[in-house]
Amino acid sequence: MSIGSLYSVGRSTPGPARPLPHARAAVPLGLRLLAAALSGLVALTLAAAVFVRTYPGQWLDGVLLPRAERGGGYEQQTVLVGPAKTVLATFGSPSLIAALLGVVLLVGVLRRRLVAGIVGVGMVVCAVLLAGAVKSELPRPDLQILSSTTHNSFPSGHVAAATALLLAFMLVLPGWARRWLAAPGAVGVSVIASATMIAGWHRFSDVLGGVLLGVTVFCLAAAALAAGSGDRAPTGGSGGGSLWRRLAEAGVALVLLVWALLVVVPGLAASVQRGLLIAIVAAAASTMFLVGAVVFLVRSTDFEVPLSPRNPAQPAPTTETRKIS
Repeated sequence: MSIGSLYSVGRSTPGPARPLPHARAAVPLGLRLLAAALSGLVALTLAAAVFVRTYPGQWLDGVLLPRAERGGGYEQQTVLVGPAKTVLATFGSPSLIAALLGVVLLVGVLRRRLVAGIVGVGMVVCAVLLAGAVKSELPRPDLQILSSTTHNSFPSGHVAAATALLLAFMLVLPGWARRWLAAPGAVGVSVIASATMIAGWHRFSDVLGGVLLGVTVFCLAAAALAAGSGDRAPTGGSGGGSLWRRLAEAGVALVLLVWALLVVVPGLAASVQRGLLIAIVAAAASTMFLVGAVVFLVRSTDFEVPLSPRNPAQPAPTTETRKIS
């Protein structure tokens, strides 16, 4: 008997190769970012509906940030009012904002990501304009709550601008730099958010709305850039170096969190009322969670969008080619 007789003639020709299971499960990063943007928009709409349009929402805002006994405003009776106004005046300076946006463009040029830099600047401008439009168009009904007014301040333009500005850097910085900027950047946004509440400029819901607005605009901008650059969702490497690096980053974040709980929070508790303290902690936690979530989503993405359309006959650059360039 010949060896060839052991095999069926009909099975001698192999079929087409099947993709691996993980390849079928891969989802384009643009779709993930669009889903995140939709989730942010839904959360922003719910926050506006609950805190602005309902009695429990307005009441909760009043409990967290009560009106001052003198003057009837929302400026809190604490020694932190002066520093809070200084923070807001500094961040609200047009010169500082223009300088920071210029740095975004400069980093984009240096890293050959000019399109990403331009999109980042447009993202900040869009967040500010949208915050102003929502504040002017969203009515705040009078629900007969003593601590509430019909003046709408949802969402906070300062917080939306700060969030969008931080995330604009995520479009032009490399992956390792994003992770190290995310934590101090989120702390900076939290400080600005806390300052708006301490100075009586905004309620807690306004701060939450500002962060959600900035994150939503970022996800839309990043989705457009990801579609233009052809980037896909990261599959996650299993290298030991990446594991140790992430463990080191998690350790640093844990140390900062413990320091904040042991030093910053007791200091705030001695200076502000309980409602304002809860609002500050909740705003900081929400900011760090949302910023950390979107930074993790784009952790391995390089928003490289060519200024001119690529020739279809020219192959797309590989990872090695990008590293060399």
